[in-house]
Amino acid sequence: MDFLKVIDHLNRHPVTFTEDMTLEAAVDKLSASGQIGGPVIDAQHKVVGFLSEQDCLSRMLVASYHDQMSAYVSDVMHKEVITVKPDTGIIELAQMMVQQKPKLYPVVDDNQRLIGVISRTNVLKAIDQELHSHYRKVS
Repeated sequence: MDFLKVIDHLNRHPVTFTEDMTLEAAVDKLSASGQIGGPVIDAQHKVVGFLSEQDCLSRMLVASYHDQMSAYVSDVMHKEVITVKPDTGIIELAQMMVQQKPKLYPVVDDNQRLIGVISRTNVLKAIDQELHSHYRKVS
C-alpha cells in the first residue's frame, strides 16, 4: 500500500479562512461546509494557521458569558500547523493520525501554499478501498 498517496485522496476545495475574517463569518463557513475546521491562508495561499470547530466553540462560550462576540480568526486560530506534502503515503499519514490530535491536515506544496486538506475519513476510505480491491483480486 506504499503507492497510496495523499494527492490522490485529498479535498482540493476545502473551506479556508483569513486572519482578518470575523469569527462569526468563519463559523458560518464551517457550518455551511460540514468541515470540522480548515486552514487559515494569506494572500499568497500560504498556510499561516488552522481554525477548528473546537477553537470557535471555546471562544463562543467565553463570549456568551460576557455577552460579546467580536473576535477575529487570528484571535483563536492555531499558529503551529501540522501539514503534509502531497506525496506523503496514506499509511504514513494514518500512523501520524493515530499518534497526533489533528483530524484534518492541510496539504501544502514546497512553498507552504495550500493544495487541499485530507481528513481521517479520506484516509479511512483510501485504505478501505484498497483492502476491498485487494480481497476481490484474491477471491
